[in-house]
Amino acid sequence: MKKKTENTAPAVRRCSVGGQAVMEGVMMKSDVGIAMAVRRPDGSIVKSYRKFVSKAQKGTFWGLPVVRGVVAFVESLKTGMDTTTKSAELLGEGFEEEPSKFEKWLADKLHVDIMNVVTAVAAVLGVALAVGLFMFLPQLIASLIFGKASGGADSFYVWRSLLEGLLRVGIYVGYLFAVSGIKDIRRVFMYHGAEHKTIACYEAGVDELTPENAKKYRRLHPRCGTNYLFLVMAISILVLTAIDIIMHSLGFPPEGMSRVLRFVIRFGVRIVALPLIAGVSYEVLRAAAKTDNWLTKIIRAPGMALQLITTREPELDMLEVAIYSFYLAMGEKNPLEEKKLREEAERRAREEAEKQAHAASGAQAESVQGEEAPGAEAENEA
Repeated sequence: MKKKTENTAPAVRRCSVGGQAVMEGVMMKSDVGIAMAVRRPDGSIVKSYRKFVSKAQKGTFWGLPVVRGVVAFVESLKTGMDTTTKSAELLGEGFEEEPSKFEKWLADKLHVDIMNVVTAVAAVLGVALAVGLFMFLPQLIASLIFGKASGGADSFYVWRSLLEGLLRVGIYVGYLFAVSGIKDIRRVFMYHGAEHKTIACYEAGVDELTPENAKKYRRLHPRCGTNYLFLVMAISILVLTAIDIIMHSLGFPPEGMSRVLRFVIRFGVRIVALPLIAGVSYEVLRAAAKTDNWLTKIIRAPGMALQLITTREPELDMLEVAIYSFYLAMGEKNPLEEKKLREEAERRAREEAEKQAHAASGAQAESVQGEEAPGAEAENEA
């Protein structure tokens, strides 16, 4: 979700923060920075904040419609990797073992942090897996079913493109169902629900933002990343089918070309078209989130339904973490944190007072014993 959290209801205030669930915590992103709060095993909440300004600013090329969607997509991928790594560090699960000789040699020769290299490789592998799962596999299955990837007359190209798109959506939904069964992922989905409920409670402007009040709100949000990814899948059906129609009308790729080369060309065209699909999907999501009519409800409905999988009902302590991250991103004082600090200060003051009272009573007892001692000696002498 993006920072412009504009609610569809006219009476709702707009908060300017969006977020993402991470391991045992929540990341909130504003127009000027990225905040994160994570709960450690000992129950404490640790926070981090770094300044961040998107390149998609109004008045620039990167802020133009569709282009800004591509920028947001790339930035979200990078932010997602960074926050995952950072959340592990805050949680206390960083790599503490001594680097190997090869790692030291590589870091010395390349003058880079080995962990940055590992993170970059992990990001590349993640993107490659996503492309293979949601782009390559559907195209391969559709081509095998219709058997028209060879040089023969391809008269079923439209149906092949439509089947490819439907397979892409099916794989996406199946993937969400599969990962939702993993225990750690279920907890991430609970924090995802906490993020949504926190923003919804603040935007409503009715209740004070506390874990108990936030829990009453819906965990579904119209600008969730789940909605965006579903729109990418759905709009890719229309865009890629239109591209296939145009390519077929131009006679490209030629029918005499080998089936493997034709397949590779079609796959390459789909990769090149990804930025366009991402940009168009972003604009559709923005438009659907700003208004509330029958058309926008239809557009949002599939993504909202999928949020029943990607979000779970959070616990109160998870909502507390989300609220910590939210206020940090907003640059506002956190009433929950201030209350905890006051209670901690009062507790320490009470302990100090009790300690002083105990010390005073001990000193008084010693003084009384000292006064009684001479009388006791006089009695003994008598």
